[in-house]
Amino acid sequence: MLDTVAVEKIGVDAAAIEEADRKMRSWQWPESGPVRIGSEAHKRMFCRVLLDTHNPYKPAVIEWPALNDDELARITGLPIWDIAVQTEGNAGVRVMAYAHAVADPLLREALVMDGGEEQRHKVVLHNMVNAYGVKLAPEPPYPAPKDPEWGFMTTGFSECIDSFFAFGLFALAKQSGFFPPALVETFEPVMQEECRHILFFANWFDWHRRNLPWWRKPGFALKTLGVFLTIFKERLLTAKDVSGGENFTATGHKSMGIDATPGDLLALCLAENDRRFAGYDARLVRPVFAPRMARLALLFLKRSAPKK
Repeated sequence: MLDTVAVEKIGVDAAAIEEADRKMRSWQWPESGPVRIGSEAHKRMFCRVLLDTHNPYKPAVIEWPALNDDELARITGLPIWDIAVQTEGNAGVRVMAYAHAVADPLLREALVMDGGEEQRHKVVLHNMVNAYGVKLAPEPPYPAPKDPEWGFMTTGFSECIDSFFAFGLFALAKQSGFFPPALVETFEPVMQEECRHILFFANWFDWHRRNLPWWRKPGFALKTLGVFLTIFKERLLTAKDVSGGENFTATGHKSMGIDATPGDLLALCLAENDRRFAGYDARLVRPVFAPRMARLALLFLKRSAPKK
């Protein structure tokens, strides 16, 4: 939710903000009965979940909480802010490019909402690092992709993977006190918006794939494989730049100085992933790749003994 002090300063109804936050986390399709994946009803459903759960907060409204010296040092010392801002900058451009390439009015409306929220994330991050004195590197240009569908798929699958780990890391930082409670509360809407985005993308992907003519499906499968290979290459390069060869989203608890085994982190990621999706209609498709890989990994990873 937004900081209530900031809300009061601009005269916004705090109850309205609370209601928008509640709606962002819980949504049920009013039509009963099964919904066939790939159908027109399915398209209306996954578009409406994004449009109906939009939280109209404005980045300029957010009043970033004051931090003490230790808290400030921990936040500003994280090696992720340049890449986080640039990732959201690219995401906004890519989603908007695909929105303009789509003819279906409802789908285009939902994509424009998605792209606008991605651009808002960039502003939120930029405002936050400015508030805490983090010096960002000059931002590179964000060119529109030559293939809008490729760009949208790259952003969508990247967010499905990154958000899965981010959910767990955010919860771990909250539980450990690495992030002060006021900052957790202020940044929480951004985390839930990412959940909505990957829910929308996972349903779009299944709907889009099923509605392709048969002769395009092999090419789309190859494109999907190419997207995953591109993401894997990008993650290797990003990991090398940020943390000397490790993926921050998967190992960021080390940079935070938080004592947790990889098994503990994956279990928390799964629990948080389930919690964040729990409020949305069960007939919607959920992202499955990262959770499945995590469950497979947990078969071989040790976890800490339960505390007595």
